[in-house]
Amino acid sequence: MNKYYLEILTNKYSDFNGRARRKEYWMWTLYYTIILLFAMVLDNALGLNFELMGQDLGYGWIYLIAGIAHLIPGLAIVVRRLHDVGKSGWFYLIILIPLIGFIWILVLFCTDGVKEDNKWGSNPKSVN
Repeated sequence: MNKYYLEILTNKYSDFNGRARRKEYWMWTLYYTIILLFAMVLDNALGLNFELMGQDLGYGWIYLIAGIAHLIPGLAIVVRRLHDVGKSGWFYLIILIPLIGFIWILVLFCTDGVKEDNKWGSNPKSVN
């Protein structure tokens, strides 16, 4: 497992303070996506899929449990990533604007953090 992913799950599980650099966020996203895909395959293999109006949704209980277990640390890393680019964690609500909100958030997640200290802490690149 990746050190960033394990660090977030253990020491930073519900830490909404501070800043998270791009690498930390994207490594978390990569491993989280792999785990969800594995859970989806496992649900399909074991026949645990949910159905909606007779249609197989492709995921089931294992996927749901994995998603719930990662909800708090996922929100925490998003908030810390937004802090790194100089935005409040509440700025994540912009994703509720169809299409434009998603694109804007994606651009922020790909943008390098503020080089100097900001109100959420010092630059994580200078610390590591």
